[in-house]
Amino acid sequence: MNHTRKQFLQISSASLGALALSPLTKSFLLNDESPKLKTFGLQLYTIRDIFEKDPKDALKQISTFGYKQIEGYERAPGIFWGMKNTEFKKYVDGLGMNFISSHCEIDKDFEKKAGEAAAIGMKYLIYNWPYSQQPMDEYKKKAALFNKCGETCRKAGIRFAYHNYESSFQLVDGVYPHDVLMKETNSALVDHQMDIYWVITAGQDPETWFKKYPNRFKLCHIKDRVKGTTKREDTCDLGTGSIDFPRILKTAKTNGMQYYIAEQEHYPNSTPLKSAAADAEYMKKLKI
Repeated sequence: MNHTRKQFLQISSASLGALALSPLTKSFLLNDESPKLKTFGLQLYTIRDIFEKDPKDALKQISTFGYKQIEGYERAPGIFWGMKNTEFKKYVDGLGMNFISSHCEIDKDFEKKAGEAAAIGMKYLIYNWPYSQQPMDEYKKKAALFNKCGETCRKAGIRFAYHNYESSFQLVDGVYPHDVLMKETNSALVDHQMDIYWVITAGQDPETWFKKYPNRFKLCHIKDRVKGTTKREDTCDLGTGSIDFPRILKTAKTNGMQYYIAEQEHYPNSTPLKSAAADAEYMKKLKI
């Protein structure tokens, strides 16, 4: 939407820079006395180019990087990529990883997906929306739908979560849509997965939102933003960009964060597999 694009272009480099500390400070925080992050995951969309061609081989390769959790996404073969749910779990387990969650569509066979996911011990089904800004009524309608999805998941024995883009953190009629999504979803049924990159792209401070809604953000996507960029989508290897994850994730942890999922969508001077390996090395050293 032109409105969304116009809003984004109004975000100055200075405002984005204000949300990041200097490289020296970031280095200090990475080497402080806080405990290291013991368990972290990878959103498989990061390696989509190889994963969609050969899921088993791609999973085998990333299992050597140190990821103990994986988060999937849905395409035509389904969230288990042409395998039965039990087959997918057995293969992932054999690689020493845990399939904790998957993004999925919620308008078709959602009850079946919830049942199959719960049967193999997954923790979450997640829906990401909207890519572009919507009228406020649409956010209210979706909040009601999320509550229904949450109830479906609860009955199956799994949790439901909503994943944001930057659009829900930009004003619509003087209100942040994400406030509406928070207030109109039942905390007993709906959790939230904060994509930290998109919150910062919107010019917002993730820590402010963690503190405003403690124990509502249970999962997060950790992907870095190219320094000084004005592009909407401009991710890079973790630790090479402008986002101060040590500081942000400390606040996330104290406000109920449970799952830390690395994700990358663009690969400056790299490849998806090399970037996934680099992201894992960063996560291993991360202290929060």
